Amino acid sequence: MKELIHKLVRKYRTNCPFDIAKALGIHIRYCDLGSTTKGLYYHKLRRKFIVIHDGLTPEWRRFVCAHELGHDRLHKGISRFFIEEHSYFSPGKFEQQANRFAVLLLSEGKPPLADETLEHYLPRIGLPKETALFFDHKTEH
Repeated sequence: MKELIHKLVRKYRTNCPFDIAKALGIHIRYCDLGSTTKGLYYHKLRRKFIVIHDGLTPEWRRFVCAHELGHDRLHKGISRFFIEEHSYFSPGKFEQQANRFAVLLLSEGKPPLADETLEHYLPRIGLPKETALFFDHKTEH
């Protein structure tokens, strides 16, 4: 997964999930998805879409976009929903992979400072503090 992300960032010269999605021809839409769904990824008639809940903070919108981009890159042909309940308490394999993809993409090229805690690192790179749950503490950047 790290190599895939490194290639994406190198090819598009950014780790911004919105810019990468645009370059890949993925349409981004915003709407009210209710209280438990943060985002979804689907494709219809050869068009790909990421839909992000419009009530999220900018940090969460960025994370959700990266998460849904992860589904596009990792889970070809499968439409997915980023449902808060399942993501926080018992995420399935695809959700875990998409969360990991998002964290790796958004932290690409921005390693933690020496002795920096996740509590300080995540806001510094624009990630919501709750995403610490998805962060593999053993992974080096």
